[in-house]
Amino acid sequence: MSINKTVGVIGLGYVGLPLSIQFANSGFNVLGFEIDAAKVDKLRQGIPYIRHIDTERQNQLIEEGKLEATTDFELLAGVDVVIICVPTPLTQHREPDISYIQKTAESIAPRLAGRFQDITESTDARAWEWLKRVNAQKTETNPPKLIVLESTTYPGTTEEELKPILEKGSGLIAGKDFHLAFSPEREDPGRKNFTVKSIPKVVGGYTQSCLDAAVAVYEQVIDKVHPVSSCSVAEATKLTENIFRSVNIALVNELKMVFDAMGIDVWEVIAAASTKPFGYMPFYPGPGLGGHCIPIDPFYLTWKAREYEKHTRFIELAGEVNTSMPDYVISKIMEALNTVKKSLSGSRILLLGIAYKANVDDDRESVSYLLMDKLEKLGATVEYNDPHIPEIEPTRKYPQFTGRKSQALEDNYDMILVATAHKEYADYDFSQYESVMVDTRNHIQHKPANYFRA
Repeated sequence: MSINKTVGVIGLGYVGLPLSIQFANSGFNVLGFEIDAAKVDKLRQGIPYIRHIDTERQNQLIEEGKLEATTDFELLAGVDVVIICVPTPLTQHREPDISYIQKTAESIAPRLAGRFQDITESTDARAWEWLKRVNAQKTETNPPKLIVLESTTYPGTTEEELKPILEKGSGLIAGKDFHLAFSPEREDPGRKNFTVKSIPKVVGGYTQSCLDAAVAVYEQVIDKVHPVSSCSVAEATKLTENIFRSVNIALVNELKMVFDAMGIDVWEVIAAASTKPFGYMPFYPGPGLGGHCIPIDPFYLTWKAREYEKHTRFIELAGEVNTSMPDYVISKIMEALNTVKKSLSGSRILLLGIAYKANVDDDRESVSYLLMDKLEKLGATVEYNDPHIPEIEPTRKYPQFTGRKSQALEDNYDMILVATAHKEYADYDFSQYESVMVDTRNHIQHKPANYFRA
């Protein structure tokens, strides 16, 4: 496939937007599709909505005409490559929710056989004009479209769920009339030493021709592409990566609780163990899991394994340990407050960090929300500080926190709870604070007198 292809990326969030920018950087014309009109408006106005993204480069690509965004899915008929980057959350029963993938497939299917010439009207004049211009530059009139799913999911989703919807809705056949592939996203928000371009790309195709088509596209964008034998192998690869982290984090969380009972500092133990140059990899304890991958992905395999009458005991045990950590943190908060003769009920608590990881504005599945919810149900008043998240946007699980604003770092709380290891907190001088502090990340350098770890 030539770089003359137009790429459509569905979902302009933490995965889709960096990927769109990388494709545009590599010379492709990229049209982002998004159901959230506010994101499209911000993108066009040059207003950043993901803080770690290079907004200057993003704006430059828009000005150069290499990158555009729209809410009009009719324009999918005019692109050659469609990359799906939509959420795959869990239901409240911890079962996979692939409704976003299914709905996206239903949007793609009727436009799968289409060409730009088939689009008679659009609700988005700007994107239509953009697409008209880039289509005029093409040398191929109507090449087979390539559809790539990047959303993390269980093995079999691409072939068992995505493919039938695309074929039924279009009347086309995968591997013959269009190409179909799966390539797991490996985005790590805020990471500087690895980028979309430098992180190797695993790609699996429905057929060999599908694989060849997907590899040909990604090779022009990513430094190293690793082809695998099927979509299912590629799907399983992403789950394996995140299950590895989940199980090891659960192990070190369990060790933290055991060593704490023995009066042993788990962070000192980890630092000492890390001096071994082989056979050991450090993982670090925390207040619970957060983010878009590790709290969710392992349960996708657990659910799928039941179809084959297999039980994922390690995964489920790790899940139990990790989901118990917020309760462990609350028990340590109660112990810390008891040292100054205060109860949790009625206490004012400042929680430091809403983001699920350090130095980003990504709050997806953040354990901070669960801690806030539990503490308030126990009678505490909880406010938060996060230099990366000035105001809480709506979330699926905790709509009651929408609109709350980040508060100043002040010494007028009964308790300060460190939930996220932002650099700003490591540099901040808490040494004169009288508030009790519980640090779940072993992160604070300038500690107050009443300092505890959890």
